[in-house]
Amino acid sequence: MRKKKGKIREADEMSFMEHLEELRWHIIRAVFGALIFIIAAFINREFIFDRVILTPKSPDFPTNQLFLKASQWLNQFFNINSEAIAINTHQLNIVNIDMAGQFISHIKVSVVAGLIVASPYIFWEIWRFIKPALHKTETQYARGAVFYTSFLFIVGVLFGYYLITPLSIHFLSSYNVSAEIANTIKLNSYIGTVTSVTFASGVIFELPIAVYFLSKVGLLTPQFMRKYRKHAYVLLLILSAIITPPDVFSQILVCIPLIILYEISVFISRFIQRKQQKADIVPAHK
Repeated sequence: MRKKKGKIREADEMSFMEHLEELRWHIIRAVFGALIFIIAAFINREFIFDRVILTPKSPDFPTNQLFLKASQWLNQFFNINSEAIAINTHQLNIVNIDMAGQFISHIKVSVVAGLIVASPYIFWEIWRFIKPALHKTETQYARGAVFYTSFLFIVGVLFGYYLITPLSIHFLSSYNVSAEIANTIKLNSYIGTVTSVTFASGVIFELPIAVYFLSKVGLLTPQFMRKYRKHAYVLLLILSAIITPPDVFSQILVCIPLIILYEISVFISRFIQRKQQKADIVPAHK
């Protein structure tokens, strides 16, 4: 029977129902923590909408300004039409045609913003539930799991917000099947695009974490990832095409960080495999 700090480990003694009870309290605390940030986001309506949600469509947004300067530079030195790269150069008007549209959008945005801000605490509660079931060596290998999981998620959210969102807004709002049809962007459609793209990017950036745990349980190996590297690159390019406008420049721009994440994941899987092989060899010499 394993001990930890003079106490019998709960994972060795708890029954199935006690595990469920423990999980329930972790979920309650995570929901309560997220609820605090959701309420804070709901109260700070003007900041969330005027400074965060609605700014990616503005010409003054940093990403839009960066693309505009890049297009001007290419036009000056390579004689390339500036409109080929510049995005969101005109102010986009958003309309609401539903009676409860603004109120529902307010709630949706508050929930997403609250979950994103509360994500480190939610990950911490998940880790607190999983940690007692791990061996001492497993706990050491997983040290910093909450930090790295939270860090990758936040980086993914920022990546989606500052890069994918402006590109998506530009393409979807300017695309026309006919010159006789004008685009009138509904509020709930705009909100759905911004929140889904941003949140999905955060989830995608958790790839190294997923690879780490899959490698720990033996479901994934670095040999497998290297063997099917080309196939993975194609899948990442397809994924980039799905979440970005259908132009080569945007797809490559989004695909490059995903490829870097994949290569980091290969390194992580190789590291885990070497650790496990070393652990298997050492007892054999004793």
